[in-house]
Amino acid sequence: MARICDRFDDLGFDGLPRRLGIMGGTFDPVHIGHLACAEQAREAYGLDAVVFVPAGVPVFKKDRPITPAAERLAMCRLSVASNPAFDVSALEIERAGDTYTVDTLRELRAHYPGNVELFFITGADAVVHIVKWRESAAIADLARLIAVTRPGYALTDERKREIEELGAFDVSYLEVTALAISSSDLRNRVAEGRSIRYLTMQSVYDYVRERGLYRVPAPGGEA
Repeated sequence: MARICDRFDDLGFDGLPRRLGIMGGTFDPVHIGHLACAEQAREAYGLDAVVFVPAGVPVFKKDRPITPAAERLAMCRLSVASNPAFDVSALEIERAGDTYTVDTLRELRAHYPGNVELFFITGADAVVHIVKWRESAAIADLARLIAVTRPGYALTDERKREIEELGAFDVSYLEVTALAISSSDLRNRVAEGRSIRYLTMQSVYDYVRERGLYRVPAPGGEA
């Protein structure tokens, strides 16, 4: 059986009911907004753990350069090291071909016993487009969705109903502490010679500087 992660690979193998949060994304780079969302989702939904899953080859971002997967994976591991409830999985990076959420959730569902409930954490803006994702109906069967709202983006009740009717999704909406930070903003700050200190973990800040990452402007917006 493939190993999912170090800290929680055997979650639920004791037969007790468990809740596992899955935080997907490009994480280019990971920042404190990602970590705050994961922590507040963990607290709000009683998650036993949250696993960050950096994308390998994101289908919707093939039109822009992306930092090599090994670098993004390393930054994620540095960022979660101090939180015993967090871990990182190289599942998508190690899988050949394009990255699809449904494939990841299927692999996780096959790995963990039925007493482990999966919660997929994503931005509210992504949920708007979820019906366009590959095998979106299967995603709804595999995991409960937590849609995180962020500054400047609020879904109306009408839009929420539309999403649920189109895909029959079990979506929970979580408003997190306002953190107007995006990965593209961090990349641009570095390219312009501005500081990203305190916008990401100190370990990630040091890694970006040591590796000379993001010396050119980011080509497009991304959380």
